Amino acid sequence: MKLEIGNLYVKDVQLGDHDAYENGILTIDKEAALTYLKSCDDHITDLDLVIAHPGDDTRIVPVIETIEPRVRMDGRTLFPGVTDEVVPAGDGVLKALKGCCVTVVGGTWGSFGDGVIDMGGEGAKHTYWSKLINICLVGETDEDFERHEQQKCNHALRWAGHRLAEYLGRIAVDAAVEETETYEFDPVLKRSKERNDLPNVALVLQPQSQMEALGYNDLLYGWDMNKYLPTFVSPTEVLDGALISGSFMPSSSKWSTYEMQNFATIKELFAEDGKTLNFVGIIMSMLNVALEQKERAAIMVRNIALNLGVDYAIVTEEGYGNPDADYVRCQVILEDAGIPVVGISNECTGRDGFSQPLVTLDEKMNALVSTGNVSQLIELPACKTVIGNLEAMNRDGMSGSWGYNEILGKSARDDGSIIMEGNNWFCGDHISGLSVKTMIEY
Repeated sequence: MKLEIGNLYVKDVQLGDHDAYENGILTIDKEAALTYLKSCDDHITDLDLVIAHPGDDTRIVPVIETIEPRVRMDGRTLFPGVTDEVVPAGDGVLKALKGCCVTVVGGTWGSFGDGVIDMGGEGAKHTYWSKLINICLVGETDEDFERHEQQKCNHALRWAGHRLAEYLGRIAVDAAVEETETYEFDPVLKRSKERNDLPNVALVLQPQSQMEALGYNDLLYGWDMNKYLPTFVSPTEVLDGALISGSFMPSSSKWSTYEMQNFATIKELFAEDGKTLNFVGIIMSMLNVALEQKERAAIMVRNIALNLGVDYAIVTEEGYGNPDADYVRCQVILEDAGIPVVGISNECTGRDGFSQPLVTLDEKMNALVSTGNVSQLIELPACKTVIGNLEAMNRDGMSGSWGYNEILGKSARDDGSIIMEGNNWFCGDHISGLSVKTMIEY
C-alpha cells in the first residue's frame, strides 16, 4: 500500500466572504462553511469560527477534538464510515494543510475528556497545538440529555469538526504541493531477503475503547472499538484517517484525530524501515474493562506477533488507569513469548511525584518511555481572550480541574487565572510521539 501526502504549508488563516488558498493564505467563507455544517446535522443550534494564532494571549477551553484539514484527490472521504460511507483507506494521494488544525470547542459545556490549549505565554510550552493556527469551531447543540453528564459523546460537534476538515481541504484541492511524504508499506510476505534479514518490528496500538456504552470510543472505519478484537492493520491506514478519536479519556492522555493522522511513532518507524529494521505493521488492539476481555486481547496480540515473526515490539496505550492493566499485560505476554518490548505511556505519580506511576507494574517491563506525569500542578495567569467557556473547568468534571478545593480554591478563578493538573492539557502528553516535553536528569 502506497500513501502519498502532498503538504501545503499554511502561513495564515483568514475569515472572508469567499474560499481561497493562495500563496499560503487560507481564506474561509465563514458564512458558507457554517451554513454547510449546520445543514449536515439538525442537532447543531449554534456555530462560530474563530482563528487563534501562535503567540496570541488566548486560552481555548473546553477543547473537544483537533483534526488536520486534508483532501483526497480521488474524492473519497477522509474518514471512512464517519463523514461518508465505508471505503478503503491507506493508499492513494491526498493533500494536507500543514501548520493549522480544526479545533472543536464547546461553546458552553465541557466534559471529562475535554481540555485546555494556551496559545501564548508559559502555557503554550505545555502543548503542541500552540505551534499551529487553530481554526476553532465553537458550537452549541440540543443534545440536552448530555448537558449535565460528566461523560459526553459530543457527537454533533465532533462530526462537524471532521466535516470542516474536509471542507477546508477541498479549498486547496488545486494548489501545488510544496513537499510530498510517501509511505509505502510492502506486502509482508513479499519482501526482499535484505529486508527480511533485518529485525522485524511491530507497533501495538491500544486506542481508547473502555466505554461499554457506544458513541464515546475511538472508531476504526466508523466501528466502535469497544466491539473490536485485535487484528493486523497497515500503518498507512492510521495515517489516512481510518482511525478517529473518541470523546472519552482524561484529556492529556487522548490521541486526537490530528495525532492519528500524524502519528509520529509510525513515521519514525517508516523512516527506519529497510535501514535498521523491517517494519511489519500495526497490531491494533483495544482497551476494555473486564479481565477476561483484557486477557483475550493480550493473547490475540501475542499470537498475531508470533505469526508475523515479530522480533521486537513497541506497545503504546491511549490513557491511563484502567487501561494500564491492558498495557502491562500486553507487554508481559509478549516478553514471555520471547519478544522484547518498549512501552510508551504517560504516568500518574501524584502531585508530589511519589505515587506508583501505573496502576499495575511488572518487573518484565524493563524498557518504558514516559511522556510525563498527569498529576503535575500548573498555575497560570489569565489570558486576554478566552475561546469557549472558562467556567467549564469548574462545572463540568473535566479531568484535571475541579469546582472547589479547600486549599487550592477553584480551578478557574474569578480573575481568569487558572490552577489545574497536567491532565487538563488537551492531548498534552502527546503519547503518539508529538511530545513537547523534555527530561531533567537528577
